[in-house]
Amino acid sequence: MSILEKWGKALDSRNEDSMNDCIHDDYKFTLHSAGKVISKSEAIAWGMSGDISRDKVRILFENDKVGVEHAIVTFNDGNTQAVLSFVTFKDGKIYTLETGASNLPK
Repeated sequence: MSILEKWGKALDSRNEDSMNDCIHDDYKFTLHSAGKVISKSEAIAWGMSGDISRDKVRILFENDKVGVEHAIVTFNDGNTQAVLSFVTFKDGKIYTLETGASNLPK
């Protein structure tokens, strides 16, 4: 199973231990749509909050260095976005994640 597949299963099932195993300790998540960078603990807390619901997830590319994923993401506030993620890996874990998001009509 690929790193992105493992991460997706952990996120979708809100499995904190599995999320922790998938993410490098020096992880940085750049949310370009919000203009901020969050840490590993902040990303896991957000994932555990139930705010994120992913649909139509597609891993577009993945090797041992990088991955690209696209998904439709709905948030608790009712907003839905098409999200493209670019991921780098280090030591077999997610090291960096950057997203670009397009708002979709409600």
